[in-house]
Amino acid sequence: MTRLIVHVEGQTEEQFVNELLAPHLYDHGYASVGARLLGNARQRGRRGGVKSWQVVRKEITDHLKEDHGSLATTMVDYCGLPQSGPEAWPGRDAASGLPYPENVAHVEEKLLRDVTSEMGHAFNPSRFIPFVMIHEFEALLFSDCQGFAEGIGQETLASDFQAIRDGCSGPEEIDDSPLTAPSKRITKLVPGYQKPLMGVLAASKIGVETMRSECPHFDEWLKRLETALG
Repeated sequence: MTRLIVHVEGQTEEQFVNELLAPHLYDHGYASVGARLLGNARQRGRRGGVKSWQVVRKEITDHLKEDHGSLATTMVDYCGLPQSGPEAWPGRDAASGLPYPENVAHVEEKLLRDVTSEMGHAFNPSRFIPFVMIHEFEALLFSDCQGFAEGIGQETLASDFQAIRDGCSGPEEIDDSPLTAPSKRITKLVPGYQKPLMGVLAASKIGVETMRSECPHFDEWLKRLETALG
């Protein structure tokens, strides 16, 4: 199993996987690493967003069934996951009463259990490594506020980004209110912020190693991917 597909919810995550995560994982034995937008977002002209679990599960299991020499993972935003009704993701509703990081771990466990059940008794569960970020991708950029500001050509904003970072326990725990989510905070400081372009420019400046040093859950995911091939 040397091929990895990362199921992502938007273009920023897609570019991050293809431009930064893939080169990192090639050093750990992977022959192929690529991102795939959930719900065929590109074909439908959509910019992303989390789709119903029924749709996403079929995409993941279809991939695992079609390519027996591959692994699959996810990179999705916990706060954006449907938690009730027919679109609900496993464990999301119950997780809402749990503190971080127990809430994302609970959802990840339920996702693995559901995919394993759908795949049948012969499936090797190690082929699916779910990853649920507590907040959106932009939270990772607060791992290095100076690098973030320099990466998007807004060096004077480094102290403003740092103030946001200092107000939370860590980058992964930046508040998720609709008005104060990471991307909302950024757009208030950077009118016209272009998420896919600027997000990946900043991520490239910051680097994967700095992100993982500041973001424990992200680091845990990377370790699982790095060691998945044995």
